[in-house]
Amino acid sequence: MKKSPVKSIVAVGIGAALFFVLGRFVAIPSPVPNTNISIQYGLLGFMAVAFGPIEGLLIGFIGHALIDFSFGWGVWWSWVIASGVFGLLAGLAGKFFVNINDGAIGAKEIVKFNIGQVVSHLICWGLVAPVLDIVIYSEPVEKLFAQGLVSATANIVTTAIIGSLLIVAYAATKPKKGSLTQEK
Repeated sequence: MKKSPVKSIVAVGIGAALFFVLGRFVAIPSPVPNTNISIQYGLLGFMAVAFGPIEGLLIGFIGHALIDFSFGWGVWWSWVIASGVFGLLAGLAGKFFVNINDGAIGAKEIVKFNIGQVVSHLICWGLVAPVLDIVIYSEPVEKLFAQGLVSATANIVTTAIIGSLLIVAYAATKPKKGSLTQEK
């Protein structure tokens, strides 16, 4: 079945807006400078699994760019790109390992989702963001990997809790595969 472009555009718009609101107004400061405990990555992980990797990439990229722009310090492109990459990777993991549209979500699917999101966060905050910070902004390495470690850890925990809850709730709204067939 082909995906509706209207559904994708609406998902990106709503997802980016929610990502922005959660990241801008519900962020909890961490002890590491310029780093927050962010719950928006749970939403992004869910949206990427529900709607796909391209939608996840756009939601993360647009939402994070809006957050940075709203603070007035300018857009920190390395972290904006890393948020987009997380959406892409979470969407790819969901596409291949977790089908939330058939209504059958159990412990096995939640474990697969969480393995995918952990790997995706480690790639984004342990590799993509720090390397781009070095290349684009010539930032000090020690600071970058401290920020990356705190961000990865916080994002893994918040995505495990919020993303898992959203996936279970969303899957519960879908009919179970074969549940609409006529019994004889």
